[in-house]
Amino acid sequence: MILIFMIVKLKMNTFVGLVITSFIVGLLLGLPLTKIPQTIETGIGGQLGHLAIIFGFGSMLGKLVSDAGGYRIATALINKFGRRWIQVTVILASFIIGLALFFEVGLVVVLPIIFIIARELDMPLMYLGIPMAATLNVTHAFLPPHPAPTAITDILGANLGHVLLLGILAAIPTIIIAGPVYNWVLQKVYPRVYRKNIDISVLGEYKEFKLEETPKFGISVLTAMMPVILIAVATICSFIFPKNNPVNEFIQFIGAPDLAMLLLLIFAIFTMGLQRNQKMEDISTSLADSIKQISVMLLIIGGGGAFKQVLVDGGISKYISGLFAQTSISPILAAWLITALLRMSLGSSTVAAMTAAGLVVPMAHQFGSNSIMATLMVLSIGAGSVFCGHVNDAGFWMIKEYFGLSLKETLLSWTTLTSVLALAGLGAVYAISLFV
Repeated sequence: MILIFMIVKLKMNTFVGLVITSFIVGLLLGLPLTKIPQTIETGIGGQLGHLAIIFGFGSMLGKLVSDAGGYRIATALINKFGRRWIQVTVILASFIIGLALFFEVGLVVVLPIIFIIARELDMPLMYLGIPMAATLNVTHAFLPPHPAPTAITDILGANLGHVLLLGILAAIPTIIIAGPVYNWVLQKVYPRVYRKNIDISVLGEYKEFKLEETPKFGISVLTAMMPVILIAVATICSFIFPKNNPVNEFIQFIGAPDLAMLLLLIFAIFTMGLQRNQKMEDISTSLADSIKQISVMLLIIGGGGAFKQVLVDGGISKYISGLFAQTSISPILAAWLITALLRMSLGSSTVAAMTAAGLVVPMAHQFGSNSIMATLMVLSIGAGSVFCGHVNDAGFWMIKEYFGLSLKETLLSWTTLTSVLALAGLGAVYAISLFV
């Protein structure tokens, strides 16, 4: 409640609110005064650790893709599949671009493109916007190297490759239900939001692209999807080859998240920059700008780590895990419920996911490191972190302004969409649990 009050009522910076709350909660839990600063430092340092490398390189990769290849990916897929399969096309383009970009950045990159397509095909922007936003939200919540799933994977001791592979499996039915299916239902029950006269000047200055100046489609897709490919290959090979096999050791080496992201960034500098005759000085400036974009996110994740560590050292995590252990409720559902409640209260999906992970970490550790249950709990937390986005969520206001909706229309369309998405994600995770 302290954190909710600071963020929602006092409009305090999330990172500052997390650190202050960590101190207050540490005092209330009876932690020694001299230990509280050390606990907070341990939480911040332990949380960021190698995650800073993944987030930093991932943000740089996303910036290079959005500055060059994102436009080519979207337009090429749309031209290929045409009007009949336009929703599928938007989903594919959003998924590929969403692998490399945060939700808000992906929205800004893809929205102007689908706005042009909607105008050319005489379609309501919302008809293409629903599958786009649903897909970007799913990749943001489920799939590494996005901040929340990557950080939660580390907290719960899950395997990053397992999270990625099972996350893709969970993402497919979730996107179908929250995208085309929900789109069809919403169009039937609330058609007023499907307007054609939408002005997206609120996006500000939009960078105009000439298609011939962008990288080719194949290399753009390969660059955007490389993190998924390398990590997935390393995970699959870990099951196929013995651990001491030289080939497997090499694959695991280059498939390790830190090195994989570094190799991919070097690859992207060449394909998205130097190959387009860009100067290295300009590329470096673009990479520096990308770090500025995630600096606040890194602080929030560090603050979430501090809060998590206070909860762990103060015994709250064990207490909550004990409460659920005395019931028949599934760890998957418990993780989803805690995250969904925090998401509704705090607004930020990342903060909700990080806080929930700190609360359920003992529950996950009961099943051992790298366990499938830990992986499923990561995904259920991801699903819960997008539940019921409303007025305390920045994404809510972005959707409202970009799609020209009233407050009531945004609540009935976007808030409902995020609720459907979260429930569909939970159902998908449960379905996967029956087979793994």
